[in-house]
Amino acid sequence: MDTSTADPLVGTVLDGRYRIESRIARGGMATVYVARDLRLDRTVAIKVMHAHLAADEEFVRRFIGEAKAAAALSHPNVVAVYDQRTDGEHVFLVMELVHGRTLRDLLTERTRLGPRAALEIMQPVLAALGAAHRAGLVHRDVKPENVLIAADGQVKVADFGLARAETAGRMTRTGLIIGTVGYLAPEQVLTGHADVRSDVYAAGVLLFELLTGRLPYEGDTPLAVAYQHANGTVPAPSELVPGLPAPVDALVARATARDAADRPQDANAFLATVAEVHGGLAPDFDARLAASEPGATAVLQTPAPPPGDGRTAVLDPADGAPAGPPPRGGAFGGSGRRWAIVAVAAVAAIVLGWAVWYQFSGQYDHVPEEIIGMKPAAATKELRGHGLAVRQGDTVYSDRVDRGEVAATDPAPGARVSQGMTITLHVSKGHVPREVPDVKGRTESDARDLLESKGFRVGGVSSLPSETIAKGRAIRTRPTAGTKVSTDQPVALVMSSGMTVPDLTGWSTGDAKNALTAMGLDVKTQDRKQDGKPGGTVVGQDPAPGSGVSRGDRVTLYVTPRDCLIGNWFCNDGKGDEGNKVPVPSVIGKSFDDARRAIESSGFRMRIGTRVGDRVIGQTPIPDSRAARGGVITVYG
Repeated sequence: MDTSTADPLVGTVLDGRYRIESRIARGGMATVYVARDLRLDRTVAIKVMHAHLAADEEFVRRFIGEAKAAAALSHPNVVAVYDQRTDGEHVFLVMELVHGRTLRDLLTERTRLGPRAALEIMQPVLAALGAAHRAGLVHRDVKPENVLIAADGQVKVADFGLARAETAGRMTRTGLIIGTVGYLAPEQVLTGHADVRSDVYAAGVLLFELLTGRLPYEGDTPLAVAYQHANGTVPAPSELVPGLPAPVDALVARATARDAADRPQDANAFLATVAEVHGGLAPDFDARLAASEPGATAVLQTPAPPPGDGRTAVLDPADGAPAGPPPRGGAFGGSGRRWAIVAVAAVAAIVLGWAVWYQFSGQYDHVPEEIIGMKPAAATKELRGHGLAVRQGDTVYSDRVDRGEVAATDPAPGARVSQGMTITLHVSKGHVPREVPDVKGRTESDARDLLESKGFRVGGVSSLPSETIAKGRAIRTRPTAGTKVSTDQPVALVMSSGMTVPDLTGWSTGDAKNALTAMGLDVKTQDRKQDGKPGGTVVGQDPAPGSGVSRGDRVTLYVTPRDCLIGNWFCNDGKGDEGNKVPVPSVIGKSFDDARRAIESSGFRMRIGTRVGDRVIGQTPIPDSRAARGGVITVYG
């Protein structure tokens, strides 16, 4: 029956751009359609979330976030995510349309694979997962339904990160663990937590299934299976398929270790060991293993091409069931026929294996481990010396190496590669960004300690005057607190030089005391005779003009003694020039050029005390006080 005709979305245009042409799959999370991108004139796959999920705001928020992360992945073994949109009640994802079938289809048809064929499929799967792990993305739902085999034989992994959105949404509602229970890592069962090592566990289970044709644990309920993942040990594949080599058993055992710390630390590390074991198997190993099994009928030597009906496999993260005709398969008729097929397959595999060996023997190498940490030019020279081609990939953050050094390669270091193969270099753009802490008000020593405890190094110390931050205390950092920067980028400290003591020479005692008191300073006066100066005139000061002080510091003014006729009456206290004093203009916040024009037009002269920025942040005398015409106004910036 053609389900498309009964689907109300078929024939509609979503977001004014994507015309739905036919329905090809329906699962627990979404319905998948073939659509036409009217803007770019290309065929795409559209995954439309089911209404009950689209109505869940938390699910939609997570789904959009995971879709953005998945869209950032660019790798030949990853199903590309083109777009994520919402059109009314429809929340949907636009993806690359892959013509082919799923790995589940292949297993259904062939029962299981030989070890070489299984490892050949695992390598592109792990390469795709490795690219995601480098980008900080966890798949969370590795299984045969999420692995596509395209018409040209290319292996692609789909639905990166989407399981997280669904799982989080359902956990919010029910508190239950949701997922494909046959592939759940112990930590997912026990805590719900998943990281890159959880993907490695699922990949180990996938390898077990490819080798044996079944999952390691079976039970009457999902809970029974989950209990075995949390408490059991995955059996060796050779217990079910005698003749499988010990290194293959070891691959499965390490990847499915109950303790995540005992597994390869990401898919790239697992890929390196898989490639090593694959390289150690004879080209005809699968054929010889098949021939040694009485009545063996379904062991693959190489992945078979997709079915000739032209159907398209697009996955749903909940159950991945592709639409279309059921997989081809069935028992062979008669034991004589079975033996004939096995014999023909064995001979063909031996001939093919000999041809491959003749063609490529001696032409394999490994990606050198020492590439990590090299400069790109040196790494390129090293790889080309091994007969490999090199290209530059995306830059990545890495805490392992410094900016400008090779942080990762694709394939990963240690992976087995053939001569002439292209190695992609991913150069570090710095250590993983962290938030610069707030050091305001700390001493230089304390500020340094705090920055270094967060992984930063202090790249320099400068000072600025401040009326609010005490002398010797931190004003801020450059970059400013709260900014996320790479930890190999130096962070500069800006320390307070305090308030700058103005030059009060020639001022009357009263005006000088008023100016200093307004700055929050403790003022003391002391007499000092100086010929030619009227009484009550400032002739010296301590600290000297331009010195840095903090609120509460003491400043001593040296003033000429007053000349009084009778006691303290009729004194010459320097007020004789009061009529020559004019208001001091405010230039705080102005550019230095504008400040000079304002000061000079008011009858004063301008002197620059300190200048770090482009604008005036302080001045003496202070704004709106009075000073003798022709005097100096000192500005700071």
